[in-house]
Amino acid sequence: MDIQFTKITEPSAEIAELFNKWGNDPSLVHLIRPNTDAAALEQKEHITVDSLKKRLEHDHIYLIQLEGELIGEMNFQIDPPQVYKKETGTAWIGVNIGEEVGRGKGIGFTAIQFLEEQARAMGLKRVELGVFEFNLPAIKLYTNLGYKEIVRIDNFTYWDGKMWQDIRMEKYL
Repeated sequence: MDIQFTKITEPSAEIAELFNKWGNDPSLVHLIRPNTDAAALEQKEHITVDSLKKRLEHDHIYLIQLEGELIGEMNFQIDPPQVYKKETGTAWIGVNIGEEVGRGKGIGFTAIQFLEEQARAMGLKRVELGVFEFNLPAIKLYTNLGYKEIVRIDNFTYWDGKMWQDIRMEKYL
């Protein structure tokens, strides 16, 4: 299996279009962003080349390719405001396997290891992430990679008729 990661340095309209496709996919929305209610699940994001350029001021964003096809994206931020533990030298990571063909093949595992390597190379000592409590496959993945739960934030996101917790997990590099 040929998996490649490419850092975005200059976003294009094609990349913005893919981010919109993945970010608005009804089968993924509840997994990738917090929602306040059922209506929020229906709201569409509109990502532009300019908004991606703005993100690149603070985010390290990588495209995920499988056999030469773009299937997702991953990113990390350094010491962002959303981290629970305010420890300097923390990477906040996110992975979105946007294309179904890329799911369930271990690509997320490899992607997170890659992000950890990038963070370590930048001198970062810790990684933190958030995962919604209903996302059991992701929780299992993070646990298998050595992440430990540090806190649960109540009433964080809406899905399937109710509010759910956000589980914050960490790993020291």
